[in-house]
Amino acid sequence: MLGSNEKLPSEQHFIFYNNLKSPDPHHCVEHMGDNLTGAGEGDDEVILVNLTKIPGDVQKLVFVVTIHQADQRGQNFGQIENAFVRLVDVKTKEEVLRYDLTEDCSIETAMIMAEIYSKNGQWRMNAVGSGYQGGLQAILNRYQN
Repeated sequence: MLGSNEKLPSEQHFIFYNNLKSPDPHHCVEHMGDNLTGAGEGDDEVILVNLTKIPGDVQKLVFVVTIHQADQRGQNFGQIENAFVRLVDVKTKEEVLRYDLTEDCSIETAMIMAEIYSKNGQWRMNAVGSGYQGGLQAILNRYQN
């Protein structure tokens, strides 16, 4: 969850497996838990977002996918099969957007998949697909003050 300066307002605004809920009273962003193996069918991990409850100091949500312990395991996104990120409307269950990872990401271990940002009082979505080496820390370094 980023402010207008494209930085995290606080450490609590960084939602991940060790901080599952946003710091606002409504918990407008909630990570539903981490799947470290990728085993199983369908959506391995879910993040719920209530855009109507996002606090005014948050102007952008950035969605990131990383490979757990990628360096220790010698893994990258080029080795992952059937990996995707999608946006689903909770009410209608309709898939609004889908981004499939490809084997083109042969060295990346972290990816910014999408952004939801506020513009003129409306929330918009942007597919990004930007890869990083260095895992989660590499992306976190970009957004910390």
